[in-house]
Amino acid sequence: MALITSKPMFAKALKSDYAVGAFNISNLEFVQAAVAAAKAENAPLILQVTPSTVNYAGGAYMVKLAEAASESAGFDLVLHLDHGEDFEMCKKCIDFGFSSVMIDGSKLPFGENAALVKKVVEYAHAKGVPVEAELGKLAGAEDGLSVDSRSAAFTDPAEAAEFVALTGVDSLAVAIGTSHGAYKFKGEPYLDFDRLKKIHTLVPSTPLVLHGASTVPPAFVEKCNRYGGSIHGGRGVGEDMIRDAAKHGICKVNISTDLKLAMVAELRKYLAENPAEFDPRKYLSPGKEAVQGIVRHIIRDVLGASGRR
Repeated sequence: MALITSKPMFAKALKSDYAVGAFNISNLEFVQAAVAAAKAENAPLILQVTPSTVNYAGGAYMVKLAEAASESAGFDLVLHLDHGEDFEMCKKCIDFGFSSVMIDGSKLPFGENAALVKKVVEYAHAKGVPVEAELGKLAGAEDGLSVDSRSAAFTDPAEAAEFVALTGVDSLAVAIGTSHGAYKFKGEPYLDFDRLKKIHTLVPSTPLVLHGASTVPPAFVEKCNRYGGSIHGGRGVGEDMIRDAAKHGICKVNISTDLKLAMVAELRKYLAENPAEFDPRKYLSPGKEAVQGIVRHIIRDVLGASGRR
């Protein structure tokens, strides 16, 4: 068993109406939970690591964790760099052994974004590693990212086609109304499906990616707040919206906030009910179980990816 690229996963998803789950991990418990969930559902799996996690845990550590998880679980999986901010971070992760990388030049003008992506593509493809890029900007704040709603911009379909042709990128993250973090919508939830359909029509062979797709389950938010948290007004992407997106070229769906909420809700509850406990194996175990549960639910009931490995 090994780390593999996302190409075969996306090739299958692009021909069907399901999407592959890409789950952000930051420690051992998140890795174990996501892998156990994917194994139970016989589903393809992408483990994602942000630059801040690379800096926190170490890229080499994350590679070894992912490799150990693959061998232990008995199936191949992808280890992906999420939101690589520059060429150096992407190169470092490729050299560590990541099997997929994202270069996020969405904050740059079109031409500079394309040039940066092409540079990463040339280095990555020489190593057999596929590249994801982003066109358009998602609002919200998560893991060091911060874009206010005024700076957010939806992806232009014509520019998307030009961008793919210029860069040779393997997959493209599109901005159609989602945002990072737990506060995705101020008003009624809305995704621009007409825009997504146009993009997919213009680049039908390019797997599309939906960032900021956590559903922000109210039960986790309520439990977190009940035990001392302060998460008010959080609102996620509707599960039906994600299912519909998978019908129009979305092959990869990024989930981060849901896993964090599951973990912190159970962690707060356990510590509140067991104030004398200080063994991390005790207080992290309920959180790990909750993360596994939400990943299984997303794979099975939202992405339709059960049995698709």
